[in-house]
Amino acid sequence: MEINELLNHEFWGASWWSVAQWQAYTFNRVYFLYGIAAIPLLYLLRYGLYNRHRLRLAFSYSSKEIPSSPTALLRFVPPILQSMAIACMLIALARPQVSTSSTEIVAEGIEIVLALDVSESMLLEDFKPNRLESAKKTAISFVNGRKYDRIGLVVFAKDAIALAPLTADYGLLKTYIKDINPEMISQGGTAIGTAIGVATNRLRNSKTTSRIIVLLSDGNNTAGNIDPAIAAKLAQAFGIKMYSILVGKEGKVPFGMDDNGEPQYLENAIDETTLKEIARLGNGKYFRAADEQSLVQVFKQIDILERSAVKTLNYSEAIDVYPIFIAWAITFLVAWMATKASFVSNMLED
Repeated sequence: MEINELLNHEFWGASWWSVAQWQAYTFNRVYFLYGIAAIPLLYLLRYGLYNRHRLRLAFSYSSKEIPSSPTALLRFVPPILQSMAIACMLIALARPQVSTSSTEIVAEGIEIVLALDVSESMLLEDFKPNRLESAKKTAISFVNGRKYDRIGLVVFAKDAIALAPLTADYGLLKTYIKDINPEMISQGGTAIGTAIGVATNRLRNSKTTSRIIVLLSDGNNTAGNIDPAIAAKLAQAFGIKMYSILVGKEGKVPFGMDDNGEPQYLENAIDETTLKEIARLGNGKYFRAADEQSLVQVFKQIDILERSAVKTLNYSEAIDVYPIFIAWAITFLVAWMATKASFVSNMLED
């Protein structure tokens, strides 16, 4: 039960005496609770002194002549009420408290721009069903593994466009990734330098300490008006780290079917120079992914290398509830005094 919810209860509420609530109490002066065990000793002492000093008057009668009635048990009500009053006062002196704790997570997220090549060569089928679809699937898994980060999306072929702004709305971002297709941008080249420039423009005004670009491509820079090396240096000047991923196999790779329904193959050349250079200039790392599994592992490595700085702050709040037991003590004390002045009390013993 929350503190505020508990304190909204009146003092006579049964919740103060529940087993679960007693397990939640903490006591600043717990030694007072041991006094509760001594309460029966007080009555034994009182009874012993009473029997020792009272005057006795002898009568002769048989037990059958003594009337019995259940109401005779009411004589125990006053001492029970008195014991409860003393017990509640001892509990109040032990200073019971209810406490709650809360945890606040303070995270400095990373800002990431994913730059995906959507040129026509990304439709080659050495990945299943093709390079682009495999890259999209892996990018979605990467997004699913992030927390506290803002992620943006750039796609490029002959030109480059910022498809999604930096956002923490991962559901929206995954929708954008699923909708990526080569028809978004005119074909006829791979503008890697332009893609880095667009991604840098998204990140350059950010105040976040850690900013990275993850660029995935399968080819050389064959379009655009910005040299990839210059674009990487510009990103590095803004404190942006570059990770580059080259996807695809070298040699003959499948691409569609011929007129006879047989797989046809195209010769694919791999040049790692450009992507290695931009990773070096961007103080990042270069990766090579020749199949779906290695591409998954690449994104896992980047996920491990770039984690958000998270601090956990724990807060605790304690509220004294001894006034509740003082109120109970007064209630039992008043009830005891009322019964002492009623027929349930044995006046001869007092």
